[in-house]
Amino acid sequence: MRSSLLVGTVRHRRVRPRKYDFTHHVYYLALDLDELDAVGRMVPLLRFERSGLLSVHARDHLGSDRISLADGAREHLAREGFDAADWRITLVTNARVLGYLFNPVSFYFCRDASGVLRVVLAEVSNTHGDRCVYTLRPEGTGAFVAGARKRMYVSPFIEMDAAYRFHIRDDDGGLVVAIQERERCGDVDALTLWAGFRLLRRPLTQGTLLRAALRHPVITLQTIALIHLHALRLWTAGIRFVRYRRPA
Repeated sequence: MRSSLLVGTVRHRRVRPRKYDFTHHVYYLALDLDELDAVGRMVPLLRFERSGLLSVHARDHLGSDRISLADGAREHLAREGFDAADWRITLVTNARVLGYLFNPVSFYFCRDASGVLRVVLAEVSNTHGDRCVYTLRPEGTGAFVAGARKRMYVSPFIEMDAAYRFHIRDDDGGLVVAIQERERCGDVDALTLWAGFRLLRRPLTQGTLLRAALRHPVITLQTIALIHLHALRLWTAGIRFVRYRRPA
């Protein structure tokens, strides 16, 4: 299978107005959207469109109860001006654990028929139930680097007038993503936050997934709990709260 398991760490480093840094161990699924039926047969621990210990549902992403994950992703790409009918699309995400899901960000790696990474979709969710998809186009040849203006409230400590910059490397060995968030300060964008993933690729089998799930048995609950824990620490450190605004 082209689908795989990704294991490693996620790190956040805030540089202003106060330094704050943390690293956590994580795992993710890297799912080729055209082979989900095969994944379901070979890895019965992971269920698609059905309840289970670990499950993936189209409605949690770009699909719906009527549109598959693959079709939903290709429809989004078509609206953005891409003919992705023969593209290979890999979704990097967490599954629901006992029905519960919170994914701060999922990525769709979109390669053309020759295997070139043409587009990355960053599907961002916040704790208010909002979701926003950034269509990232590489700015040149070589390393995949792309930028996007912030369109949705995420952190309660970062203003909306901000921009993201993504540096991405996805290969046979694993996945490295570095994200800079810069807030507008006068006439310049000042770096506020750096976030990154460093993940190694493993075969996606019943055994490898079971070991990852036992190592992180409630990873989605862990994610939301840690978000609130770190927010509490930042608030008690005196960092100013930014009022929530729903996306237009």
